[in-house]
Amino acid sequence: MLTLKEFLSKKFNLGEPILEFTRDYKKEYRKYHSSPTAIKNRGKRVTARRRLERAGRVHKGDGKDVDHKQALSNGGGNSTKNLRVVSKHVNRGKDNN
Repeated sequence: MLTLKEFLSKKFNLGEPILEFTRDYKKEYRKYHSSPTAIKNRGKRVTARRRLERAGRVHKGDGKDVDHKQALSNGGGNSTKNLRVVSKHVNRGKDNN
């Protein structure tokens, strides 16, 4: 039985083994997730979720996401008109642009 690496090397005639790619999670966190903008937007998302939980429109563990119709990255806000409840699959598959 071939490993995936061996299979790909044979299929695409790669003489050299495929290089392993490892992610530097600490660097990624410092660069993206801990930036002031990311922290601010994360706070807005948490606030929106809590507001809809209090209103009874979404519940913890129900597999739903709170979606901003106009994304926070595109200048959208946390007004009730800009929020909706959708499945995780729909929300995480949409493009913010």
